Amino acid sequence: MLRCILGFTPPEWAYYASRHTGVEIGQGAARTIDRKIRISPTTPLKQSEGVTDARIRALIEAACGILQSGAPAVPQDRIDKADTAAGLVGVRSLADPGAPYSVLLYERFLGRPFAGHRDSISELVGNIVENAIEDVLTQAGISYRKTKRAERLPGFGQAPDFVIPNEVNPQVVIEAKLTEDDGTARDKVTRVQHLRALSVAAQLPDQPKFEVVACIAGRGFGVRREDVKKLILAARGKVFTFQNMHQLVEATRLREYRSL
Repeated sequence: MLRCILGFTPPEWAYYASRHTGVEIGQGAARTIDRKIRISPTTPLKQSEGVTDARIRALIEAACGILQSGAPAVPQDRIDKADTAAGLVGVRSLADPGAPYSVLLYERFLGRPFAGHRDSISELVGNIVENAIEDVLTQAGISYRKTKRAERLPGFGQAPDFVIPNEVNPQVVIEAKLTEDDGTARDKVTRVQHLRALSVAAQLPDQPKFEVVACIAGRGFGVRREDVKKLILAARGKVFTFQNMHQLVEATRLREYRSL
């Protein structure tokens, strides 16, 4: 019930709780706790001094903190809803007469919390990193080719997000990804590794056909450090986030194509 009010998935709730309580809660642990309660919602939880009990307390503490403070002033935020926008006042006002479907996403009551909403804005959210890259390239006057979803390019098993200057003469390829899930982050690492393998095929390892660059964001890349290590190795250190995106041109071969 708390998770539905918040509009969080189990991993999102676990991440928020970990950051605000200091209790380490993994994605797998959060999913296990959530599933156990959903399967047997009327079965009381056994209290103990173990790790699971500490995690549940941290989740509840974090949830109550959000409900008490209300949704932040962020447009299109998932917790900016009728029952949470005003904090506890809004929760109480809707709890007394009941919550009408007309002001709430009914999927929260049908077992798929906000899945439709997440699906509808997933591409918009995912474009945040790509938009930042386009801004940097445009400001530097660099010609580039941005590929479309599921588009195929000659010589690439799966087309990268950006090819500079074009697909006929690829000199720099950029993979961009924002992910909140460690599984999706792992898939992106595999794609970057594949591009690295293509770049050195029939070439000397220190003289690849094209340079591979990765631009990433989201907590998914912070869950498994070993995957981030693989990403850095595959991209030969050319990994950028929002914090150092301004160095994208000067720190890569993109500087050779600057015209402004």
